[in-house]
Amino acid sequence: MNGSAQASSGSMAQHEIRWRGYLDGMQSGQTESLAQLYDETSSMTYALALRVLSNQADAEEVVLDVYQQVWNSRHNFDATRGTVRAWLCMLTRSRAIDRLRGSGARQRREMPIEDDWQIPSPRAVPEAESIFREERKLVQKALETLSPPEREAIELAFFKGMTHVEVAETLGAPLGTIKTRIRVGLRKLRDVLAPGSAETII
Repeated sequence: MNGSAQASSGSMAQHEIRWRGYLDGMQSGQTESLAQLYDETSSMTYALALRVLSNQADAEEVVLDVYQQVWNSRHNFDATRGTVRAWLCMLTRSRAIDRLRGSGARQRREMPIEDDWQIPSPRAVPEAESIFREERKLVQKALETLSPPEREAIELAFFKGMTHVEVAETLGAPLGTIKTRIRVGLRKLRDVLAPGSAETII
C-alpha cells in the first residue's frame, strides 16, 4: 500500500471512530451528536441520493428523512455487522429507491425501514438513565437558544417522532420551510453544545 492509500485508509478509520462516537452520544439522548454526524456525513448521503434520484429537491428531502431515521433507530446500529458509513449508505439508498416507486412513494417513505440492522433495544440501566437526564437538561438549554419556529420543528420531528411531512402539516408551513428550520436548528445545536461535549463524545 503506497503512502497516499495509507493516508486515505487512516483518515477513513478516524472518521469511523468519530462517527461511532456520535452514535454512542445519540444513544444517550445527545441531540448535538446527531447534528455533528449530519454535518460530517450529509454531503456523502446527499451525493448518493442525488445519483439515484437525479433531482436536487428530492435528494435533499431524502437526506433529512435518513437522519430522522438514524435518530429513531440509533439503538439498532451494530458495529460488529458493518461500518457507520455502510449503514448510512444503506439507509440513503433504501430511501432514495423507495421515493422512485410510483404514486405510493410518499406513504412508503414515511414508514420505518425494514432491514437486517434491527435488533432488540437494550433496556436502560440506572447509570444510563442518570446520564440521559443530565444530557437532556443540556439539550433543553440549547433548544432555548433556537428561534421558536426552529425549536418547534425539531421538537416535533425528533421528540414526537413525526415525519417532516407531518411536521409541515401540523405547523401549517411548506415542507421546504420545515426542512430548512430543522437543518439550521441542528447546526445551531451543534455549535452551542459541541465545544463542551466534544471530549465525551469522541
